[in-house]
Amino acid sequence: MRRDRLIIAAGAALLLAAGCGSDSGGGTAASSAPGAEAATVALFLPESKTTRYEQFDKPVFEAKLKELCPDCAFLYFNADQDAAKQQSQVESALTQGADVLVLDAVDADAVAPLVNQATQRRIPVIAYDRRISGIGYDYFVSFDNVEVGEVQGQALLDELTKRGTAGTGQIVMINGSPTDPSSADYKKGAHNALDGKVTIGREFDTPDWSPDKAQEQMEQAITSLGRDSIVGVYSANDGMATGAVAALKRAGYATLPALTGQDAELAAVQRILTGEQTMTIYLNIKVQAETAAEAAVALARGEKPKTTTTVNNGTADIPTTLLDPIAVTKDKIKDTIVADGFYTVSDICTPDIAAACAAAGLS
Repeated sequence: MRRDRLIIAAGAALLLAAGCGSDSGGGTAASSAPGAEAATVALFLPESKTTRYEQFDKPVFEAKLKELCPDCAFLYFNADQDAAKQQSQVESALTQGADVLVLDAVDADAVAPLVNQATQRRIPVIAYDRRISGIGYDYFVSFDNVEVGEVQGQALLDELTKRGTAGTGQIVMINGSPTDPSSADYKKGAHNALDGKVTIGREFDTPDWSPDKAQEQMEQAITSLGRDSIVGVYSANDGMATGAVAALKRAGYATLPALTGQDAELAAVQRILTGEQTMTIYLNIKVQAETAAEAAVALARGEKPKTTTTVNNGTADIPTTLLDPIAVTKDKIKDTIVADGFYTVSDICTPDIAAACAAAGLS
C-alpha cells in the first residue's frame, strides 16, 4: 500500500470519526489516531437473522484488527440479506477510501462487478465465509463446507441408529439459501452421507436462510408425508432448526425427530441439552474472524496472507484458509463451546433448563 494512499485513508478515517456513526447504507465507522501505516478496512456481513454475525464475527474481527493495526480505520456494514443494499454499501466504502474489502456476500454469484470495481482501484478483496464466483480475488477464509454437510449427515445417521429408527421412515432436508454457494456445499456433503442409507421424503432450499420459511417448509412436509413417517430432519443451520422445531411442536410430536443444525446458536445449544435437537456444528468463528483480520492487515501492508490451500471458484485458484468444523452433541458442549468461551455456563443454563444442565455436567 503506497504511503500517499495510506495518508489519504488516515485523513478519511479522521473525518469518519468526527461525522459517522451510521449511515443510510447501514455502515458504522470508528477510527484511532492516524499514522503512516494506517489503512481503512471495510467488513461487509450479509444478515442479522443468524445471531453469529453481530454477536461474534463483527466484534471479534474489529478487536483483532485494532490489536494488529491500532491506527487502522474500521468500516462496518450489514446488508440485512439485501443484495442491492450490499452493493450500495460496497460503493459507499470505496467512496470513503477503503483500502481492503472483507466481503461476506448476500448473493455470492452476483458480486463479481463489485469485486471488479475494487480490483480496478487495486484494492484487495477477501471473501469471508462464502466463496465468491466469477472473478479472481486475493483471499478466501471459510470452513470446509462439504465436510460440514458430511458431519451433519453422519450425526443424523448415528442418532437414527441410536434410536433404532435407521432404515425406517423418511427424512426431511431443509437446505440453506440458493444464493449462498456454501449451501450447495453443505447439501453436497449431507447427500454424501445420507444417500442410499435413508429415504428422503421432502427436500427444500430455503431463501435467505429464513427460520419462518423453514417452519412453513416443515409444515408442508408433515402434511404431505404424514406425522408418523418422519424420523429425522436435516437442517443446514440452527436458525432454520428453530423453525422446524416450531412446526414439529405445532404438529403435536411428543418426541421430536432427530434434528441437525449449525452455528452453535444459544437456543440450539439449549435444545440439545433438553433433547429437542440432536447436534450442531460448532464453527470456531473467533479463529475465522481473527484469521480474516490478519489477512486484511497483511494485504493492506502489501504482504501475502498465510494460507492452507487454494480453492478454485470456477475462474481462478484463490489463496485460501479452510478451518475444520466440530460436531457438538450434548456430551461435547462443555469441552468445546464452553471451553472456548463461546458461551459461559451461565449463558446456557437458564433456570428453566437447570436440570438438563446438571445432567450434562454443566451446573
